[in-house]
Amino acid sequence: MITRRLLDFGDDTDFAGWRAVDDVVMGGVSSSAFEPASPGIARFHGVVSLQQGGGFASVRTDPRPWPTTGATALRLRCLGDGHTYKCTLRVDDGFDGVQYQARFTPRPGEWTEIDLPVTAFTATFRGRPLPDVEPLRPERIRRLGLMISDRQAGPFQLLIDWIEVICE
Repeated sequence: MITRRLLDFGDDTDFAGWRAVDDVVMGGVSSSAFEPASPGIARFHGVVSLQQGGGFASVRTDPRPWPTTGATALRLRCLGDGHTYKCTLRVDDGFDGVQYQARFTPRPGEWTEIDLPVTAFTATFRGRPLPDVEPLRPERIRRLGLMISDRQAGPFQLLIDWIEVICE
């Protein structure tokens, strides 16, 4: 097994290009941010609100090439708060469109390594499954992201130490 570190949040370049895309795009009032928590640790945090038809908060990178060819899984070292999150991946450069998602629930208050097999990522469009879309091809990944949804209202915080891919 070979691992390739994608992000370790050791310098500002690992934070460059992350953007919040919250339910305000559809009239909601949730908010989120992605920023350094401490040296080498990223913090995805904010508040999810169900008001005005909302209910999600997310962040994602700008499009760029990632060294993901041959990946069989993504691995995150993170510290959760009891909420369920989604790792989101996009294979194109558009703002809206097909997004591949995999859910994970890190243990609250404990650093955990989470493995998300490529086969666990399902194609969605605005949260709805797309069963007729081809499975995720890791060599095509252009954007990485994190999301909280599923009517989990209130404040949230996910700390991330690093993100890597596992290749066999």
